[in-house]
Amino acid sequence: MEKATTIAAKRTVAAQEKQGLGVSDVLLIGILLAAGAVLKFFVGSVINFGMKPNFIIAMYCLVILLIRPRVREAAIIGLLSGAICQFFPGQPYINFASELVGAVAMCLLIRIPMRAGKVSFAPVVCTFLSTLVSGFCFIGIMYLAYYTGADITPTPLAAFLAIIFGTALINAVIVQVLYLPLKLALKK
Repeated sequence: MEKATTIAAKRTVAAQEKQGLGVSDVLLIGILLAAGAVLKFFVGSVINFGMKPNFIIAMYCLVILLIRPRVREAAIIGLLSGAICQFFPGQPYINFASELVGAVAMCLLIRIPMRAGKVSFAPVVCTFLSTLVSGFCFIGIMYLAYYTGADITPTPLAAFLAIIFGTALINAVIVQVLYLPLKLALKK
């Protein structure tokens, strides 16, 4: 009798790399940005200290947490968010830059591990920091565009800082509260 020889080949698992956003990702982006626009319109009308909080930032932070896009896709989400902001009263065109920078910041921040055991602090920390980045970019551009070389007294920065930090705190809470239920519902 002949002995059967078995040759074992090494098994490899080929992971397929994500090739862009899927249809469900695009739908989620649209739904969450629309929700942010509704919040900005209705809640922003009630909370108004000369500058309305921007809930669209919370929604793009949430969608970036959920779908984990590449940097260029996050940049597109930021530009879409800036375009939506153009439908609301405020400084024209500045949101294109501030939301672009904020969305890219969010995309980069979520790559930093922020876990303590099973608890992830990424939703609250990344959203807070991304909102600050967006807000400071907005204020920086506004000061450069309107106050550089002008013979007028600029609005005190402290007034804007309160709004930026307040909005960052509100956005961080909104995203932290919505992240887990949406992640479970979407099976992400």
